[in-house]
Amino acid sequence: MQKESVIVIDGLSYAYEARNVLEGVNVTVAADDFVSIVGPNGGGKTTLLKLILGLLTPASGSVRVFGKPPAEARSRMGYMPQHAHLDPQFPITVMEVVLMGRLGRSSWGPYSRSDKLAATEALRKLNVWDLRRSRFSSLSGGQRQRVLIARALASSADLLLLDEPTAGLDLAVETELYEILKSFARELTVVMVSHDLGFVSRLVNKVICVKRTVKVHPTCEITGELINEMYGAPMKMVRHDLENGGQFGKCLHS
Repeated sequence: MQKESVIVIDGLSYAYEARNVLEGVNVTVAADDFVSIVGPNGGGKTTLLKLILGLLTPASGSVRVFGKPPAEARSRMGYMPQHAHLDPQFPITVMEVVLMGRLGRSSWGPYSRSDKLAATEALRKLNVWDLRRSRFSSLSGGQRQRVLIARALASSADLLLLDEPTAGLDLAVETELYEILKSFARELTVVMVSHDLGFVSRLVNKVICVKRTVKVHPTCEITGELINEMYGAPMKMVRHDLENGGQFGKCLHS
């Protein structure tokens, strides 16, 4: 049975101050996909994510999320930006940060019981429930990233959009966090921006390569040649998935 199309981008182009950032983009992301957006700095990765969110308007073409314009589908999207606008010294607890993901869910008054249950579930899924009363400012980098992802998850999203969720984390923390994100893809669609193609390629089932134009590849098609072409220079490639015989992934044909 064919899965629902969660994101459909058709003939999209976007320009910033007369400079073309994205051209002729055609992308489809299905329900329960775990997708990584990769590419060089300035290639348009974050711009593509913001177009999906409806924070930017295409110069041409269209974006549909759950069959609607992005602005009409925001209640089904959870978003973690690359740079969270939270003063780390502001005296706010972890639970209060995660509850921010519920803003706009209620028409008035304090957080409801369902809001608190959603925040609790998100904290447990990210393994930071024990930190719920801690000050956000006291957390390590990895703990902060988990809390911010929990905030996005607490919105009861069907689509989770993450911009560099593991930026600045050490390898052990990064590995654990990616495995948690992979587990989410059993229940919802996950799209994340990442620089570490060699690492995420063993976890995601599709890679969206962005360098002004966009090409979509199943992970089994990712090769050193493709990476060199995308980044414009020879790159050392570290393979993290030797259990697959040194391949980046497996193509499954029905």
